[in-house]
Amino acid sequence: MAKQHPGPHAEVPHEEGRRWWRVMCLTGLDYFSTLGYQPGIAALAAGLVSPLATIVLVIVTLLGALPVYRRVAQESPHGQGSIAMLERLLSFWQGKLFVLTLLGFAATDFMITITLSAADASAHLVENPHLHSALTGKQVLLTMIMIALLGAVFLKGFSEAIGLAVVLVAVYLSLNVVVVANGLWHVLSEPHLFSEWTDALTTEHGNALAMIGVALIVFPKLALGLSGFETGVAVMPHIEGDPDDTEEKPTGRIRGARKLLTTAAAIMSVFLITTSFITTLLIPADQFKAGGQANGRALAYLAHEYLGNTFGSVYDLSTIAILWFAGASAMAGLLNLMPRYLPRYGMAPHWARAVRPTVIVLTLIAFLVTWIFDASVDAQGGAYATGVLVLISSAAIAVTIAAHKAGQRGWRAGFAVIAAVFLYTTAVNIAERPDGVKIGACFIAAIMLVSFLSRLKRAFELRVTDVVLDDVAERFVRDYIHRPLRLIANEPNSRDLAEYRDKIHQIRRDNDIPAEDDLVFVEVTVLDPSDFEAELTVRGEVLHERYRVLTLESSSVPNALAALLLRVRDLTGQQPHIYFEWTEGNPFAQFLRFFLFGQGEIAPVTREVLREAEPDRSQRPAVHVG
Repeated sequence: MAKQHPGPHAEVPHEEGRRWWRVMCLTGLDYFSTLGYQPGIAALAAGLVSPLATIVLVIVTLLGALPVYRRVAQESPHGQGSIAMLERLLSFWQGKLFVLTLLGFAATDFMITITLSAADASAHLVENPHLHSALTGKQVLLTMIMIALLGAVFLKGFSEAIGLAVVLVAVYLSLNVVVVANGLWHVLSEPHLFSEWTDALTTEHGNALAMIGVALIVFPKLALGLSGFETGVAVMPHIEGDPDDTEEKPTGRIRGARKLLTTAAAIMSVFLITTSFITTLLIPADQFKAGGQANGRALAYLAHEYLGNTFGSVYDLSTIAILWFAGASAMAGLLNLMPRYLPRYGMAPHWARAVRPTVIVLTLIAFLVTWIFDASVDAQGGAYATGVLVLISSAAIAVTIAAHKAGQRGWRAGFAVIAAVFLYTTAVNIAERPDGVKIGACFIAAIMLVSFLSRLKRAFELRVTDVVLDDVAERFVRDYIHRPLRLIANEPNSRDLAEYRDKIHQIRRDNDIPAEDDLVFVEVTVLDPSDFEAELTVRGEVLHERYRVLTLESSSVPNALAALLLRVRDLTGQQPHIYFEWTEGNPFAQFLRFFLFGQGEIAPVTREVLREAEPDRSQRPAVHVG
């Protein structure tokens, strides 16, 4: 049989793991880089209550998202995240469609990460005092150049990314410590700034309870500050484990991932609160708006304003570098997710398994998104937040179900509350910024359309990764090394003596097979017809002390039969024969049955699968229909 393309679970070369704190810098490209634009977006969304709303966001981060993703790391330690957890709970087409929907939101999250980060990096370039006059009006072009450079990195090969990420994150966080410390010093040395802020809060909202209420209402607008968790579990395979770790139980890797998630959340929480506080108190409100010098770059504004243009330019350079490379984290996430699911579902062309063609497609999509949004950071915030929140909500639901199945009532109740909070946050975000779900819906529709067209095009592929015969089945086949094996395709019903006796008489009569020729029955049971490719196990048995039967379980009857026939040919060196009855019914309806349910008009489809798999007609197993 022709060698099959390895399935998604085929072994890959072992990659040496890295210390968890080094891998944290890889996910930190996405998570920590949001400081480049998060304070400005928070100030625009929440106004004076931005610091209070940020405190609510931090509480949700530490008491909600962090426990959820620590559990996700335990339940899905191979980088698939919550999508894999939910996939295991559902089968058939509803499971595949659900996963495709989540992949659409994941694509929204990661793709907007690429375009929004590049747009913010270009904004830092344009607003730099030394470059402003030369680059004004060229933000879209600059953003596309950065995206193209990111694509070029992946086309060349994405090696040593973690080492570069460590340097970028260390420099960026160190510079932010300087900016935050300087900002806090200015606030403390000028007490009137704090009193003016509290007076404005009281004037606008009345009392403390009203302020807290407003903060609770507006905190969903600050959801960008939760963006690093899904990336955190996506990079888990890079974390080194204990020497005795196994793929089934990677205890050390899980422990390292939990340290990564906890440390990153703690660092980010401190920065979120302090940066929101100093930017709200030190930057005039009109500077946050479109056209303002702090729009999309609040901390850079403070760096230039209070630490001088030289330090500010160094800060700009660091921010540009980490924002640009944050797209690398997102690109890596997409390249990890899409080939893991779509080819296995038969819903992507073969080239989708290869990195370079996929990178080119993703880069072109990023160009399109940048053009549509005019490289605006504010305009893309809603779509980004929607993707982030949908994934976190799905993770919260997944761990709630996992805790329920494990009989952990306390964790189940706690995760259910967290899931409710994130579902509320997602609903509020969608209601206030529907453009986010619209963009997500476009990605979902595109993935669905391409997926089904691809599966339709690949319908007649030999979609079996390997054929394994048990001892009895192999003995049956080995008996036919010197003569052709003749198989009767039988749809199992009662499996009594009369069923096999009548079937064998009918096949001999319809095909004029001599009585002395042996016949072996083959029966395929369809399990989940929405699956596309899998290993095929063939079991042999003798029924009623006289009839030899080969039994198979597969997602598609014709594909399973074709794979078995080719395997028999390779083992025996003989051309096997298989005998069918014609199926009654409309041909188009029968094709839909095959496409959706793995059955339908079996004989012609089996022959077509064989024709595509074996171009040489003299080597092709024979199909007979009576």
